[in-house]
Amino acid sequence: MSGINKVVLAYSGGLDTSVIAKWLNETYDCEVVTFTADLGQGGEVEPARAKAQAMGIKEIFIEDLREEFVRDFVFPMFRANTLYEGEYLLGTSIARPLIAKRLVEIADATGADAISHGATGKGNDQVRFELGAYALKPGVKVIAPWRDWDLNSREKLMAYCEKHSIAVDKKRGTKSPYSMDANLLHISYEGDLLEDPGAEPEEDMWLWTVSPENAPDTPTYIELEYVKGDIVAIDGEKMSPATVLETLNKVAGANGIGRSDIVENRYVGMKSRGCYETPGGTVMLKAHRAIESITLDRELAHLKDDLMPRYATLIYNGYWWSPERLAMQQLIDYSQNYVNGTVRLKLYKGNVIVVGRQSADSLFDMKIATFEDDAGAYDQADAAGFIKLNALRMRIAAGKGRKFK
Repeated sequence: MSGINKVVLAYSGGLDTSVIAKWLNETYDCEVVTFTADLGQGGEVEPARAKAQAMGIKEIFIEDLREEFVRDFVFPMFRANTLYEGEYLLGTSIARPLIAKRLVEIADATGADAISHGATGKGNDQVRFELGAYALKPGVKVIAPWRDWDLNSREKLMAYCEKHSIAVDKKRGTKSPYSMDANLLHISYEGDLLEDPGAEPEEDMWLWTVSPENAPDTPTYIELEYVKGDIVAIDGEKMSPATVLETLNKVAGANGIGRSDIVENRYVGMKSRGCYETPGGTVMLKAHRAIESITLDRELAHLKDDLMPRYATLIYNGYWWSPERLAMQQLIDYSQNYVNGTVRLKLYKGNVIVVGRQSADSLFDMKIATFEDDAGAYDQADAAGFIKLNALRMRIAAGKGRKFK
């Protein structure tokens, strides 16, 4: 790729992107602009500034995107009760469209010729970053070093850092650190001993959660308030979207909630093992289904459940900015018009237990649902005709000799 004078790099300050910042400068003799998003990963942000400055980088963008991330990406996704392959809460996937958007915007603002990222040639993130960038800026140039260089192992990256005096945090002794991604929704861990899907993760790997065994013996009760499918208050205290998720992370993590160990099917073809901590998201998923259980029409709820796996796959594979995801989002958002009320939860040793749900928009009718005398609210004889009509096709087939066993 020629004619590259300036590149905007999605920069975390970690191992891969620290190497990439230097490699871009050496390979293309170009100026590097770093962009670090504060998505709630904590102490990782400011060290990124210092590391970039130490490498002589002059244009450094560090932006607090926590509210935008939760409000415009996490909350819309959770309105759909989204799970990929039945387990993964998409903590990495949902951050990529926002990063892609800002990379393109910063490139426009700084006059950069290209954007770059640290996603490997084996991973999903290369697809997510680039699909988003091309959707938002069709002619953008993308540099993906992992597809170009020969630094194809964690150890080679560490050696490159040592050669060029690039500071990188290590987890244990001289061994390579885990490949980690963090934001307000989750932390992911890959690599090192996790590359063996039969090996149990080490306890000291987990950063946000206590083990369920060591969680408090006394349960914690919390109440979440919903407006149009989004949490707006916890225990009666109004909160911004980012504060909601931050609060849930703390209380859920303290109760041993949110760990998962998954072997997932990557879009690029291979299986991959990753460990995730998603304490707040685990609570949100359970609570949102609870408030929907009393406020959503049955067929609308079932339609959402039918669409969810496709919606989750779109996000996992990087199609957030696609027309099909946008169309599905309109349906999902419409479904939330009456998803208002409160959900009470018991958090105990890794479990999220729904103990109550209330709503002024509830479709639950106690007069009809009661097992006591309903004073004529429901005529049980009506069920006979309903059953016969629905059985008619099977009765006709059976009458003509069809067998159903």
